[in-house]
Amino acid sequence: MANTNGAYGLRPISMQGAMPNSTGLSEYRIAAGNTNKLYQGQAVIPLATGVIDDLQAAAGGTVSIVGVFWGCEFVSSSTGKMTFSNTWQGSGADTNFPVKAFLYDSPNQLFSIATSNVVAGYNTEAEVRTAVFSNIALAAGNSGTDSTGISSGTADLNTVANTAALALRVMGIQDDVDNEDFTVAGIPLIVRINNHFNAPTGSVAQGTVSTIALA
Repeated sequence: MANTNGAYGLRPISMQGAMPNSTGLSEYRIAAGNTNKLYQGQAVIPLATGVIDDLQAAAGGTVSIVGVFWGCEFVSSSTGKMTFSNTWQGSGADTNFPVKAFLYDSPNQLFSIATSNVVAGYNTEAEVRTAVFSNIALAAGNSGTDSTGISSGTADLNTVANTAALALRVMGIQDDVDNEDFTVAGIPLIVRINNHFNAPTGSVAQGTVSTIALA
């Protein structure tokens, strides 16, 4: 039976180890004039200007992911009212007020993400389990659905490797009776962000962003 999973980006599920899972979000800022769309479940990066942005905002260089976007708050330029949205549509904010973004930004946060494809050698649970503790790239990391505000990000099984620059570390396979057909896309992997900005080795983007981590 086909898996029910569609693409949903990175969905927080628990914390690694024995740490309490408070499901808490941290506040960051988006530049009010930023025209890049951000969707719920999308990985974002820190810029040297003190704001966060789309992981694929520019090409070249290297930068660490700071967290996963889960929504934003801003004053609407059309209504003058405070607005909360699970997506930043790249416009619509009164530039006289800050645009606040809320991120899951702990390096110990674990996420669920669906696989995007079927790959030879990863057609059974035993085969997919060999990807655990390896790294994997995001596919469609900066796209989403405007009507729902949900990210279209997935994990690309074609990229499984020990390459340190890949965006995600595979930590397991999520138990899910509705998504356990390993012959099709949609297998829910448990992952954490690789080379997290809030880890000791994190780095800020000085105007350019790495695309190595992406498929």
